[in-house]
Amino acid sequence: MIDIAYIDKLAARMRELESAIADPAVASNQKKFKGVVKEHARLRKIVAKADVYFRLKRDVDEQRELLAAEDGDPELKLLAAEEVAGLEKELGPSEKDLLAALLPQDANDERDVIVEIRAGTGGDEAALFVGDLFRMYNRFCEERRWKVSVIDASASNVGGYKEMVFSVQGTSVYSILKYESGCHRVQRVPATEAAGRIHTSAATVFVLPEADEVDDIAIPPDEIRVDIFCSSGPGGQGVNTTYSAIRITHLPTGLVAQSQDERSQHRNKEKAMSVLKARLLDWQRQQEEEKSGKLRRTQIGSGDRSEKIRTYNFPQNRLTDHRINFTIYTLNRVMEGALGELIEALQDHDRELRIQKEMAAAQG
Repeated sequence: MIDIAYIDKLAARMRELESAIADPAVASNQKKFKGVVKEHARLRKIVAKADVYFRLKRDVDEQRELLAAEDGDPELKLLAAEEVAGLEKELGPSEKDLLAALLPQDANDERDVIVEIRAGTGGDEAALFVGDLFRMYNRFCEERRWKVSVIDASASNVGGYKEMVFSVQGTSVYSILKYESGCHRVQRVPATEAAGRIHTSAATVFVLPEADEVDDIAIPPDEIRVDIFCSSGPGGQGVNTTYSAIRITHLPTGLVAQSQDERSQHRNKEKAMSVLKARLLDWQRQQEEEKSGKLRRTQIGSGDRSEKIRTYNFPQNRLTDHRINFTIYTLNRVMEGALGELIEALQDHDRELRIQKEMAAAQG
């Protein structure tokens, strides 16, 4: 049961934030202003959904009172019964929608991301699959008007990539792409297979939220080693003949990040540092979880690279996501970037799990 008094408190807090947004002292502090605007947007969304839910609830209660009246008009009661049936169909989804909005938000959901795709088992075919996955994500991002920037790429001799690292910038990117982390398996007949046998190959995808100023990740110069080398990436002949690629090693942790897609050493260093900070942020999270005895989340979106999450079966034009037992027979469209239906199903399932967990905690 959703407590209206709690919603009233959130509405009061929203009004406080509106005053803060108009305060020049808050506006002059960009970090604080950004936090206030972010919190206000979340509360405004909750209050709007609460208004719809409680309006429907009031309407249902009023119609039920008409039905319960002993001296009520039979025709009015018939109309009230029809009204209640219609309103209750809206009330359930509205309640679930509000509960979802009330769930604690993943602090990383609104961040940009860095995506790493690496060839796994399958040799040349796995490298070709990495190229296919990158093309799929690139098209998906293009449809959403997100900016994709290649950071590092290790091309395969037969096409595709042994490894592809790229960043994605847009609105709430991590909230959508976080479900892609894990092992992706492909089943198809390779172009080099004369007998027409189906081969199984794999690639791993890892989605990292980008670090920002809120994280305050400081990397002292004496804790890194910077190596400059000649690029072998897909940047073109000009890149291949200049020493513009940058590799940065974080000495305390051994974490390595590199970039070779830009012609400028300076730009490559910026990109490599952004990757290193994202990896450091993930490393810190792992250390904190191990220290506190907590395990990494086992629900979808946990970022476990070893988990086999999806199978792409080309002969049957079938895609199956094993985490939610979701299967569609439009793999050809998915490979062209049509990931919307799949991601929506993953988000719905994830939200349902979290709602069940919150309700169980409230009842217990």
